[in-house]
Amino acid sequence: MSGGMLNLYILFRAESIPQPSPQVLLYAIGGAICFVLYHLFNGRAYRTGDLSIAYPLSQTAMLYVPIWGAFILNESLTPVGVAGILLVLCGAYVVQLPSLGSADILRPFRNLSNHSVQFALAAGFIYSIGAILDKMGVMAYSPLYFTHLMVCFMFLIMTGNLLRPSYRGKIFEEWRKSRWLILLSGPVMMCSFLAFRYGLQMAPVSYAVPVRQVSLLIAVIIGVVFLRETCGRIRFTASALILAGVFLIRLG
Repeated sequence: MSGGMLNLYILFRAESIPQPSPQVLLYAIGGAICFVLYHLFNGRAYRTGDLSIAYPLSQTAMLYVPIWGAFILNESLTPVGVAGILLVLCGAYVVQLPSLGSADILRPFRNLSNHSVQFALAAGFIYSIGAILDKMGVMAYSPLYFTHLMVCFMFLIMTGNLLRPSYRGKIFEEWRKSRWLILLSGPVMMCSFLAFRYGLQMAPVSYAVPVRQVSLLIAVIIGVVFLRETCGRIRFTASALILAGVFLIRLG
């Protein structure tokens, strides 16, 4: 859906599409593979786990991105920025706790054997690699056209996956049950893709990825208020830590 909208937008633009280099194509293909895996792992995590736990854990890319940014892109962080990233990580940890008591403080480590937690953490790791490829792509090519390339590759990969016999009939069944959600998610995803990649072009990836975690607050609100998930007070506290971290990152 988002790819179709992006195709229409580019089709009616007056300017011609610049020729991508082989290097840009590799970045786009690599990023597409990473983000397809990210969505697949997230889907597995959501299937058996709470949204307000699985989604924050899937965003732990911010733990790895500063490391990749420093070693691959030679990015540097200010002390204030590092403090912000640590606050975001702290929030991602606290969001899993049923209480702040000493008995529950190690619960996330005990949860490592849970398949939902494992898939969510794997999603965060693979996303961090995709974010670095994203950054390299938008520095070498237009963010708009790089996003278009990557979305097209994601579409091809996902189409190949859905053509497997095990998915036969499930696509039309899902369309019949969730067509309005699918239609609404297209514009939202397209705006998210484009806004993030324009941000990547202007800011170090070590800051851009943690700042994006404002979405965690929305996930917690949806999980607690609309899906009636438990531990709302703890999860809102964790969200406050994340937002405070984002504020420090912005200052840094």
